[in-house]
Amino acid sequence: MTTESPNYWAIVPAAGIGKRFSADIPKQFHQLQGDLVAQHTLSRLLEISLIKRIIAPCDPTSGYWARVSAVKNPRVTLIEGGETRAKSVLNGLTALSGLAQSDDWVLVHDMARPCVTSLDIMNLINSLKGHPAGGLLTTQINETLKTVTPDNYVKETVDRDCYRLAQTPQMFRYGLLRDAIQLMLHEQKMPTDEASAMEYSQHKVLTVEGRHDNIKITRREDLMIAEVILMNQEKQRCE
Repeated sequence: MTTESPNYWAIVPAAGIGKRFSADIPKQFHQLQGDLVAQHTLSRLLEISLIKRIIAPCDPTSGYWARVSAVKNPRVTLIEGGETRAKSVLNGLTALSGLAQSDDWVLVHDMARPCVTSLDIMNLINSLKGHPAGGLLTTQINETLKTVTPDNYVKETVDRDCYRLAQTPQMFRYGLLRDAIQLMLHEQKMPTDEASAMEYSQHKVLTVEGRHDNIKITRREDLMIAEVILMNQEKQRCE
């Protein structure tokens, strides 16, 4: 590992169509408190001055990007996305190949998480500064958790203290993350997130406690929830 301070880069995959969202327009282009979802998300990342470049694997030809003013920022670059999230992230890592060093940090964040706070992002960055591999934001589970059989009968109630909900950003060393995703795809396995790829390569992944309001917009009703969250976050800044 080099003695120089590592750089920070971000990849925000946005090539998915959001099948569970059930809309003709991709969820990142829906209106949310006066702006598009993508504008909120990219603006939150642009608040972090440590991040040198934000790569968004997507459909760069979409006309909706003209309504996202954040893409005009010189730190934001749109590139062609992949057919899966993992391939989009790998495209982003490839786009950074001439810029990023092996020990640099890469933050991967969902474009559909517009409510992430700069405080949470900085907490992740500061918590992982000396870590050899990286980690991710997570939240505790506050409800009773059960495993069920294929025919929907309860099998058992599990100890929720042993489980966490995975969020983003997830932050890992550039070289390790690139190699981990390439390995899984080469072995015809599909990582569900970046942490799962790192786990597959036997890296120890650290969890960092995040806010519960860092929700992912998955269904249409999540837009209404995100609206309330953003209003509340704005109010908290004024208090």
